[in-house]
Amino acid sequence: MPERAQTYTERDTMLYALGIGIGHDTTDPGQLGFVYERGLKAVPTMAVVLGETMDWVHDPGLGIDVSQCLHGEERVILHRPLAPEGRVVGQTRITGLADKGAGRGALVHSRKDLRDADTGELIATTLRTAFARADGGFGGVHGETPVPLPPVPDRAPDMACDLPTVPQAALIYRLSGDRMPLHADPALARAAGFDRPILHGLCSLGMACHAILRLVCGHDPARIAEIGCRFSAPVFPGETLRVELWREGQAVRFRALVVERGVVAMTHGHATLRG
Repeated sequence: MPERAQTYTERDTMLYALGIGIGHDTTDPGQLGFVYERGLKAVPTMAVVLGETMDWVHDPGLGIDVSQCLHGEERVILHRPLAPEGRVVGQTRITGLADKGAGRGALVHSRKDLRDADTGELIATTLRTAFARADGGFGGVHGETPVPLPPVPDRAPDMACDLPTVPQAALIYRLSGDRMPLHADPALARAAGFDRPILHGLCSLGMACHAILRLVCGHDPARIAEIGCRFSAPVFPGETLRVELWREGQAVRFRALVVERGVVAMTHGHATLRG
């Protein structure tokens, strides 16, 4: 895809953090570090919205029914910590396709390399799988297949925290650049099979990153080298996400449940820590 150059400011960094619910406790100095300009830090998962373009999904020549397209998996690899402001360039390419059969959909795998616009230094790599539910039937697997994400351990979690969302959470998060109408337009949400707009899967991943920063990393974003998950059920704005964590040395496994409905929204959560 064409490169996407972007200049982002401290305001963008704070808006992203607010969009994933950081700042809910206005007296928590750890949260304040991501939403206040004095000593501002960037949440690692903000890499998913920087230098990002989803225009290609709407290209009629590709034949994707966007109203039936859902996020399957996301993995974010941080080659260095994100700065709270800067100039970046994102380069996205399709890396693979997997047909699940006519009428059963298809998986679309893509990769984005995010670089410093001035030096060319690689900052982050994001690996994404989209599930095109209404497509498929072309046959076989083409290109690369992502490395499978590891499951969570078969034991009680070591720690957990509940993270509430506000009813307008998706409307705030989309201001960081993820403008898919499924998350804002009730009519399009109903056409996709939901009774109202759903929260972005990447917003949920950002919330899981917040939980790891809070419970494991002392709110130090430089400690997160990689984070990823599989999206298994929608979250509706206004619901509470319970993030459960398992420690395994320098790795953290996680999953997330919607407290109000008891469904698992994210599985196969994995983060790798530095230091």
